[in-house]
Amino acid sequence: MEREFVVRVRAFELTDVESIQRLYSDPSVAAMTLQVPYQSREDIAARFAPDPNIRRLVAEVDGHVVGDAGLELHQRRRRHVGSIGMAVLEAFRSKGVGSTLLAALLDLADNWHALYRVELDVYTDNAPAIRLYEKFGFEIEGLHQAYAVRQGSFVDAYTMARLRLPTGARVDRQETDTETGGH
Repeated sequence: MEREFVVRVRAFELTDVESIQRLYSDPSVAAMTLQVPYQSREDIAARFAPDPNIRRLVAEVDGHVVGDAGLELHQRRRRHVGSIGMAVLEAFRSKGVGSTLLAALLDLADNWHALYRVELDVYTDNAPAIRLYEKFGFEIEGLHQAYAVRQGSFVDAYTMARLRLPTGARVDRQETDTETGGH
């Protein structure tokens, strides 16, 4: 029987840099994200430096960071949009950590930043993550072929989004002529 645990989500703090370095040093985490293994503490600190357009969260179990998530707030004509990214240690996947992190991110997006569109990219072979995102209302919008290099091979990714447009919002969609590439 598996041990029950409590997931605590909180804001990322600068003192979390070493924990985040350990998270992304895990080969299974690096393989499912755009990160590379063997990042230095300085590299992580620079990437996680305070940014007014990024909300960073961590998931803790028994005081140890087991997951990381971020919501990037877009600007100008895309200020209604946020992009998310997440990583969870393999031992804690499919145990509610990802759901807890994603629920917290979407609470920020919906109730604190009033975003109408939240988007992400996910590798096409990451079925558990795709199921998680679909559970929260994300839909596949497209395919990026040869999106990234992972362990010496190219890997495809889906672009997914969750829309919560206001009632009566107008969406202009132009039809494209796929044979000529024109509009």
